[in-house]
Amino acid sequence: MLNEEKSRPGGKRNVGLVDRGIRILLAALIVILYLTDQISGIAAIVLGLFAFIFLLTSLVSFCPLYVPFKFSTMKKEKN
Repeated sequence: MLNEEKSRPGGKRNVGLVDRGIRILLAALIVILYLTDQISGIAAIVLGLFAFIFLLTSLVSFCPLYVPFKFSTMKKEKN
């Protein structure tokens, strides 16, 4: 049986459920701000990139910025 964590191309999961939810909510908020013309220009582009990154990292449950700090928001497994 393959271990899903080690067979992933991005590496081991390090984004937990709550972290994923927050990232998705922030991305949705940015989209809503853009669609209601609250942000535009350079701010819309920069925040749009953040929204894309938030969605991507929440979908794959992996954040490369957590790796150098050995940080994870995943729950610890009980043995």
